Amino acid sequence: MDSTLARVAELKEAFLEFVYEAEGDLAIALEAYTADRLAQMSKVQQQGTGQRDLVVDSFLTKGRVNGDSPIDRFLAEQPDLVEGDRALLCRWHHNFTGLFAITQVLPTGFEVMNWMTAKSYTVLPNPLTPPDTLARLKEGEIVLTRLAPIDEATWTFFSPLSLLGKLSKPKLAVAIGNFKDNHKDDRYGDAPDLLEEAWKSVEVYHEEFVEFFGADEITLSGYELSKRFAEFQQVITQRRLAEAGLDGSKSLNELAQEADLSDDAMASVAETLGTSQETIAKAMQHPAKMAPPRAELPPHLKKAEQVTVLTHPRWGQQSLTTYRQFKTQLEAGDTGEVATRLTRQYLESAEVSTFVWQRLAAQYPTQLEVLVRLVLNRPDFDIAADLEATLQTYNKPLQPDLPEIASVPLHLNALFQDALQEVEKSRPKAKGKQKTGFGVQKL
Repeated sequence: MDSTLARVAELKEAFLEFVYEAEGDLAIALEAYTADRLAQMSKVQQQGTGQRDLVVDSFLTKGRVNGDSPIDRFLAEQPDLVEGDRALLCRWHHNFTGLFAITQVLPTGFEVMNWMTAKSYTVLPNPLTPPDTLARLKEGEIVLTRLAPIDEATWTFFSPLSLLGKLSKPKLAVAIGNFKDNHKDDRYGDAPDLLEEAWKSVEVYHEEFVEFFGADEITLSGYELSKRFAEFQQVITQRRLAEAGLDGSKSLNELAQEADLSDDAMASVAETLGTSQETIAKAMQHPAKMAPPRAELPPHLKKAEQVTVLTHPRWGQQSLTTYRQFKTQLEAGDTGEVATRLTRQYLESAEVSTFVWQRLAAQYPTQLEVLVRLVLNRPDFDIAADLEATLQTYNKPLQPDLPEIASVPLHLNALFQDALQEVEKSRPKAKGKQKTGFGVQKL
């Protein structure tokens, strides 16, 4: 196996050199890929100098060059590679970045668990990893890196290791949130079934929202919306319990008592549906895998005079305080200060997604075209031909990332609830305290 690991390191270095020295479309693809990923990372907390290495290593196996992968290009340029090397390189298409916990130190390597998916791996050390770094890998250490398969049973570190230490649950919850923001494509990189479940949950949430509220767009005061969302949460809770074969007429505490849960567990049951599903599922052996989001209005909007909530089966949920005002301006064909200010705000704000622009453009194409021409000083702007390219210049992706309202794996929901409880217990008692932003909606 030592010879195999040495060959892995040699192939990785040769592959990396090939990509860095490439010209033409491969060089252009590398630059575009890394620039896009690093620009996204700059919007959230930095994780250290290893981020660029992770991005480049991700490009090696996940990038595309006019329909080809960099691996395909490398193999085509290396006709003398033996079949074993070619098979190893092809397996690298399954590489993924993860946030791993060291669960066991083995004589020849490590057992690790990917915190995002709870999947475990036997990992052998890469000769390129510094010995002093490997020596720090003790049980409980949290590591950000990229894994590559050697064969069906073993993996190795494909990228430099970022050691985060032995984290408390609140700090681990923050690290997972940062991972989600920095490495969106690898959120469920080794669990396509969980990714599919998460996307399905967004569609289900959309359908339930429309069924309950009667439309995919509602506008109320923040106070009224908060009350309506509480009612919506109760409806969802009862439906999920019925789907799990549980008695929806009973309170969550009654169900928890029947399942013989502890007082702490019952407190968690009462906290959110996600936690109640998890604890009850464990007690009654229900095969649930994902915890749904909690249906509620974001805290900073609960006192707003007016909030519009939009929902979409792929883009998820969007809450805006100026949407109705902007629609009023568009309906009137207004081009004054308010209309132009809102147009610029909707272009520049990261809070306003491409979905919102597409919705407005479909309803008010002429009016919106006029306003964008004024704001951008582009008299030739065409709403049909130029909108997507313009939105991209404002860093608005044309395809949705997995929305915040997506369900999450049960173990992650449990972690975030535990983290919240630890934070709350550590705080001095005070009137009007607000909960920390841990929870399903933040993952």
